Amino acid sequence: MAHTLYSGSVATHSLRRRDYSRRATRQDAQPGFIAQEPRDGEVVAVPRGTQGRVGGSRVGHAHDFTDATENCDRLKLAEHSGPGLRIPDSIADPKERESSMKRLFALSRIALLLPLLALLVARAEAQAVPSLENIKSQEELDKAIASLDAALFDSYNRCDLEKFSSFFVDDVEFYHDQGGVTLGREKLTESIKKNICGKVTRELVPGTLQVHYMKGYGAVEMGVHRFHHPGHEDTEPVGEGRFIHLWQYKDGAWKITRVISYDHHAAAK
Repeated sequence: MAHTLYSGSVATHSLRRRDYSRRATRQDAQPGFIAQEPRDGEVVAVPRGTQGRVGGSRVGHAHDFTDATENCDRLKLAEHSGPGLRIPDSIADPKERESSMKRLFALSRIALLLPLLALLVARAEAQAVPSLENIKSQEELDKAIASLDAALFDSYNRCDLEKFSSFFVDDVEFYHDQGGVTLGREKLTESIKKNICGKVTRELVPGTLQVHYMKGYGAVEMGVHRFHHPGHEDTEPVGEGRFIHLWQYKDGAWKITRVISYDHHAAAK
């Protein structure tokens, strides 16, 4: 049976044939399709070039209509994609799209949790020293403040300015009998950077540390410390002085609010 281009309704067809004709007309409106009339009288639209026999079956039979429809969908998607464009794998493979969305969601959760993790780590480090409320004896208080003093001056000796500054409140007041008054954490840290880093190290004189409880506030620390000048011991004598640190426990952290550094002199040999 000859194949013809289907371009409209045929008045001489029966009602059933007109119904199939209208369906074929809609398919024929798309480029690359033809209408084919199989032997059973049904009219279906198939992609151009696929009419005839395939695998011994007549293309255009009703049971081949599903394949033709799938080909039609592929051609329409290709037309919308335009020349040189590729159908994304996420569209072609729903499972891959779902997997990609799951990975994206997991990464988003990790990104949101990172700041919280950093905060928890910082809090954990701060809680290495007990809170004021959890200190129940003078021995525990001595141990807590001695630990804070060691950490403070470890950062001082290594010039870890970020950690050093974390031990002070923003409006710290520092009183020095020879250097005068320094107000504010930023200025104090800048002074350490300029005058101490790479030039001076500090050590606590054993047996001189004293700690006293300050109800509802924290503790006051007093002691004697010495200052060395690495690489210049022959020309720079070891210095010695007394200090007072007022520690406040607030918002889960111990910080110094006042410093008095006084009685500076050359250490006895």
